Amino acid sequence: MTGLPRPSLTYRTEDGLRLGALLWRFGPGWRMISSAMLGGGVGRREWVLNAQVAAGYSRMDPVEHMDALGPGGPGVGMMTAAVVERYAAAEDGGAEAVATVGLGVPTWAAAPEGVPDPGLPAAPESARETAPESEAESARETVGAGDAGVLETGGRAPRPGTINILVAVPVAFSDPALVNAVMTVTEAKTQALLEAGFPCTGTASDAVCVAVREDGPAEAFGGPRSVWGARIARAVHRAVLDGARDWRTRRNGPGGVLQW
Repeated sequence: MTGLPRPSLTYRTEDGLRLGALLWRFGPGWRMISSAMLGGGVGRREWVLNAQVAAGYSRMDPVEHMDALGPGGPGVGMMTAAVVERYAAAEDGGAEAVATVGLGVPTWAAAPEGVPDPGLPAAPESARETAPESEAESARETVGAGDAGVLETGGRAPRPGTINILVAVPVAFSDPALVNAVMTVTEAKTQALLEAGFPCTGTASDAVCVAVREDGPAEAFGGPRSVWGARIARAVHRAVLDGARDWRTRRNGPGGVLQW
């Protein structure tokens, strides 16, 4: 395998919510850098999990929780409040990117101390979709300040979102290039959010994972003007831009305009 594997989508019930999880099984031969609590840092990893969690997630064992949801062995586990099956994907010259985008509480990285991040105002009633018939579509609904999981009773609970990004390239990177690639991913994400009309740098709980091959000549650079860094930047930009626009459309309805 030389590229991003196709993810599997599964559902579970936690805290009365039907929650989705995406799992990419890379197998051996990959190194990853990630900010995730499970499998974060730099090392050999064989899978990546992006799991939706309930509003107000307050478990004190997030590493064990994500590990229990994974297939076992060395992997990366990310959490999000976004509806994971609405992920956006893009590719550029062999660099592949996937983003799950939830923007219920957009933030500026440099904010005044002690000032809470303002959540988006509730969507107007006319912009909210009526409940669809299928469970799969119900899991994709959004209401209020952010994305919503589906209650076992049939209702929906609002929660803030998160932007999680997974990138895979079919070549090896040096450790400094991996760090540089994470910077490139973050810069491309912010560019996409601004172009989509969200005045923010992301959310306070965003996570990233970059997967590269373990063998072969290592790329020395991962910045946006290096060969592979530029490809990563364009793929991430496209995925986040599509995901942000989709989030806005689902929240406000077709033609809806965010009110700040």
